[in-house]
Amino acid sequence: MTHTVTAPAPEAQRKKASDRAVAENKLGMKLVAPALVVMLLVTAFPMLQALWLSLSNYALTAPDDRSFVGLQNYVTALTDPLFWRTMAVTVGIMIVTVFFELIIGFVFALVMHRVIFARGIIRTSILIPYGIITVVSGFAWQFAFSGTNGFVNLWLPFVEGNFNWFGEQFPALFAICVSEIWKTTPFMSLLLLAGLAQVSEDMIEAAKVDGATWWQRLFRVILPNMRAAIMVAILFRALDAFRIFDNIFVMTAGAVGTESVSFLTYRQVIEQFQIGMGSALSVLLFLSVLVIAFLIVKLFRVDLAAARQEG
Repeated sequence: MTHTVTAPAPEAQRKKASDRAVAENKLGMKLVAPALVVMLLVTAFPMLQALWLSLSNYALTAPDDRSFVGLQNYVTALTDPLFWRTMAVTVGIMIVTVFFELIIGFVFALVMHRVIFARGIIRTSILIPYGIITVVSGFAWQFAFSGTNGFVNLWLPFVEGNFNWFGEQFPALFAICVSEIWKTTPFMSLLLLAGLAQVSEDMIEAAKVDGATWWQRLFRVILPNMRAAIMVAILFRALDAFRIFDNIFVMTAGAVGTESVSFLTYRQVIEQFQIGMGSALSVLLFLSVLVIAFLIVKLFRVDLAAARQEG
């Protein structure tokens, strides 16, 4: 007597995958709940205080003249061309740095993943810039782009004489972006290396047997299976790059149109003592970060259950 084995129905498979996903979500919430509570206790009060201060006309130069003005600080900021210029500079720095960091970081990740000999030395060498304090690297690159003593003018054949990189907006922004890319590309490569390790070698070998070229394997096998890792890498770096402050503070001090939103907020609070307006700018910065995170997540539309081949 022969017995036939019937495969589970697709509905049953989906239900099983769904139950597992729900159980994993519950477990994940239980694991992160203690840290989430601590973070809320630490950050809730400063955030709420900043929100409250942003609704008032409060300056340290005249603390007794504090008054409630509602959304007036937000209206002033959003109707000021300076705010939108700094927003354009910030977004431009974010796009340029993340784009080049993604490409260079992926190349570094491939090298670290494929190298056989001296793997530890190579990985350590690639990660060295990320271990340097941002202020220190900012001063180093400021010296490198110096018109009189820097080596950049000597190494670039198309630069004539003692070119002043910090005398105009676009050369200064170029120097800032170079310093940012050099400093944080290792972080990007580390995240991409983790995603590259999850790509099945059997899939790559199968594509190679089918006659796929290296570029076809890259775009049709490797990158699609790294979608989640790429999203995380871009998300982390985009949010960090949007809040850029250190390199601008060290290299240009916001001169020649290189102010970012963070630097504008710093000037309002620290230099001009405008607590109300500075708080409003910090709230706008926070909301901008939330919007960027939302757009990146929506753009990639990563389904973790599908990535685990559960649905």
